Amino acid sequence: MDYKQKVTMDASGFVLLSDYVPGVIQEIRYYSTYNFIGDRIDGYEEPVALITREAARALKAVANEVNAKGYRLKVFDAYRPACAVRHFVFWGIEDLDLRMKPYFYPDLEKQELFMRGYIAKRSSHSRGSTIDLTLFDMRTGKEVDMGSPFDLFSDISHPDSEKVTDEQHSNRMMLQNAMKRNGFLPIDCEWWHFSLENEPYPDIYFEFPVSSGYLKK
Repeated sequence: MDYKQKVTMDASGFVLLSDYVPGVIQEIRYYSTYNFIGDRIDGYEEPVALITREAARALKAVANEVNAKGYRLKVFDAYRPACAVRHFVFWGIEDLDLRMKPYFYPDLEKQELFMRGYIAKRSSHSRGSTIDLTLFDMRTGKEVDMGSPFDLFSDISHPDSEKVTDEQHSNRMMLQNAMKRNGFLPIDCEWWHFSLENEPYPDIYFEFPVSSGYLKK
């Protein structure tokens, strides 16, 4: 079966993450223009996190664990439509659009973002059980210091980077350990990125927009 045959508009297995984790903070970057492209990304019709029901249940357990320590989850991206990934790829072909380079990939050329795995031509986000997130400290009212911001495409964003302080590394491991204990797997180039190990749709990519209106009530 080829890639096109695996794409579907069926949103029946998806939920609003906020229905399962009421205290979640959502800053959906690809709905805004503050992202590595500088435009709202195709398919993002609402600034909400959609995710598979199974991943939402697992994230509720993560949230309960970190809440007990004084933190909340802050989400930057969850389900990402396949059309959004195509938007990324088309942007990668356009050599002249470098508006956001100083902020998100200051030390790399656009083509390197794909070669190094920061941007994929097929994203696990489009399977619905992958999430980009951080921790929010309820005591300080700020994001926890992870040593680099979300979507900074750089070696310093690798979870085990030696360019961050011991405290920043410890913060990354606090997030990573909570995610791993509840069934999520990290990747080696982005401290914020996790996928549910036993994802329900490992071979299916979804196309429906990020909008609560597409969910089954």
